[in-house]
Amino acid sequence: MGKIKAIWQNKWVKFSVVSFLYLLWFVVWSQIWWSIIGLVVIYDLYISKYYQRLFWNKHLEHKQKSKTYKSIAGWVEAIVFAVVVAMLIRTYFVEMYVIPTSSMEKTLLIGDYLGVSKVSYGPKLPNTPLSFPFVHNVNPLNPKQKSYLDWIELPYKRLKGTGKIKRFDVVVFNYPEGDTVALAAPQNNYYQLIRQYGRENILKQSEIIFHPVDKRDNYIKRLIGMPGDTIQVKRGTLYVNGIEEPEREKRQYLYSVTTNGTTIPVNTIKELEIAPEDISYYPNYNTYQVYLTDENREKIKKLPNVTSVERVIFNEPDIDIFPHDTANYAWSVDNFGPLWIPRKGATVTLTQETLPLYERIIRNYEGNELEIRGNDIYINGVKATEYTFNMDYFFMMGDNRHNSLDSRFWGFVPEDHIVGKASFVWFSVDKHKKFPANIRFGRMFRGIN
Repeated sequence: MGKIKAIWQNKWVKFSVVSFLYLLWFVVWSQIWWSIIGLVVIYDLYISKYYQRLFWNKHLEHKQKSKTYKSIAGWVEAIVFAVVVAMLIRTYFVEMYVIPTSSMEKTLLIGDYLGVSKVSYGPKLPNTPLSFPFVHNVNPLNPKQKSYLDWIELPYKRLKGTGKIKRFDVVVFNYPEGDTVALAAPQNNYYQLIRQYGRENILKQSEIIFHPVDKRDNYIKRLIGMPGDTIQVKRGTLYVNGIEEPEREKRQYLYSVTTNGTTIPVNTIKELEIAPEDISYYPNYNTYQVYLTDENREKIKKLPNVTSVERVIFNEPDIDIFPHDTANYAWSVDNFGPLWIPRKGATVTLTQETLPLYERIIRNYEGNELEIRGNDIYINGVKATEYTFNMDYFFMMGDNRHNSLDSRFWGFVPEDHIVGKASFVWFSVDKHKKFPANIRFGRMFRGIN
């Protein structure tokens, strides 16, 4: 042990080890080639020590002479170190998220705090590196102000990861339709507002802001469709490449539960762990609308005052369902597709009928100019009858199938929107209970599948 310490005291050994790790991380893995100049800083830190003689020694002298300076400097050093380390961990390895809605019940509950692995699929480097630390896209002191500067906007770049994205993974991604936000109603989908009220009306009533990919809101869903897959939902049942989705213990659907006129006991609802957000009662009809797993459906059926339990199926075509063209695609949340998911390098034929499926990809995600002139389609000023995709795309759905804003509403998720894999729940609180009963100890440090 003494020999190891003696070797480590050698300044050239320190310089060599730190330089090797720096090159491995920032130059080889990150492929930020210009960062090789950081070796100059490391060389000065361990060998030449020019900065130390010029500035750092004076800083240490001030700390010895002044208790006030020492106290302030200590706090500044600690904060800077903590921020730098936390940002590196957050960018390259793992980031924390909290579940705000019930779209993934029962897999994930409102109030779950997640660890999301960046290395599982490879860390995605920021498009906007100049931003306020630990704030996503808006200034917390002024929600109408961005939390980042778009002076520098870098192209999409993903580093090598420990694995590949797989079907049925629980994935965190940037919300594809979060590129445009009406500040008068930031919680609402901008494109849905346009469909309801018209573009001109929205532009008159609200300031509009645009977010780059990495600053769009974070969503979490289950990856249902891989590039090249064909998705179809028939009467609420999902099929991937013609094969019915395997049974999933925690998947939920909306049911209409009718009673004999008496209510379901509150204790029973608690025992079934049905979230308050997932149940509504209509006393005039002796009916509940409730989201249930298969297991809870069978338990509800056995209650003595329950007369029927019927799964709700939405059959009517919905303009808010992708691709928002009910004339050619009369789809709903329960009758959707078949829809082929684009993959990188594949080519599709473009017609007036197929364009609604790929218009957003061509224009918004892959950055082309798209025009319709009569019956003809022009891409970047050139008449086009087909299109070849530059990225892979994915299809996401929530496990709470009737209470999830997912790919059935806004379509494909581009590969450059993928953030990471939801790996574990490290903390969980129930907002409907008081401390300490609100802490869900049984969910802490549990894996996600």
